[in-house]
Amino acid sequence: MTSFHRLGVTADHIGRVPAMRQEVLNIYPDAKLTDGSRRLGEAEVIEFLSDCDAAIVGFEPVTERVLTALPKLKIISKYGNGCESIDFHALKRHNVRFGYTWGVNKLAVAELTLGFMLMGLRWVMPLNVAMRAGERPGIRNGRFLTGRVVGIHGCGNIGKEVVRLLAPFNCKIIACDVKDYADFYKQWNVTPVSLDELLVRSEVLTLHLPKTKQTLGLYSRELLSKLQPGSVLVNTCRGGIVDENALLERLDSGALMAACFDVFAVEPAQNDRLIHHPNMLAAPHIGASTEETRLILVRAAIRGLTTATVVDPEDFYGV
Repeated sequence: MTSFHRLGVTADHIGRVPAMRQEVLNIYPDAKLTDGSRRLGEAEVIEFLSDCDAAIVGFEPVTERVLTALPKLKIISKYGNGCESIDFHALKRHNVRFGYTWGVNKLAVAELTLGFMLMGLRWVMPLNVAMRAGERPGIRNGRFLTGRVVGIHGCGNIGKEVVRLLAPFNCKIIACDVKDYADFYKQWNVTPVSLDELLVRSEVLTLHLPKTKQTLGLYSRELLSKLQPGSVLVNTCRGGIVDENALLERLDSGALMAACFDVFAVEPAQNDRLIHHPNMLAAPHIGASTEETRLILVRAAIRGLTTATVVDPEDFYGV
């Protein structure tokens, strides 16, 4: 078991939610927590953790500069999923142990993904926009989710959970991933395909990719043009993977039936033309935002303090 003397919690989500703060204080009554009013930058992280040898972080920067300025800091546990703000090579150089639990938000994100699919296929967004504008639109036929070809780009923890939740809908599920999940695919009757085949065949395409150099901007104008006409595109993974201007063009042209996004290149989202498009369902990164998940996440972060190890950067590439 890993031991330490002083814990600092920079994760803003924990700081502003009383129930999560209390989860930490129940075990570490002397822990110091931010008020959660905003996310800390590099200099603020350094100042806040100056007297700490352990930390729970969210999306605050854990960089070479931060670790160099905090020689006492020897344990870091991650609250939530997504590690793009952490320099794992720097962690290894400074011999800082890291605690992380894979897939802790998978059910929450998968349930939201399923809801997006249903709403996209039933014209919920444009019909709701019309009704809010005082109109009373007539019947507009959507489509079943049942029996659709659903493509999953990225079949890790969340992608697998989406597959599980889709089972009652009897969909034809195809998946594209850099990893081979042959046993899982066989168990759940999922067909692995190339990226090109995924784009061409998917009637509903849902993205569950990490944000890496390889995936940033991956869904360019060229890639989006390959999507099946009339398809629904769902993104509950990371912003910046889809070119938002190119996406807007596809919605304007009617080539896409709907886009349902929980994540954007800049957050809070600033692309008003895209957000206000009647066929765009936008949410402010709420994928893990359930009462149940928040407690699961903070408990996993607390547990990570005692299970932390020196990690191989390659193990966390693109988390």
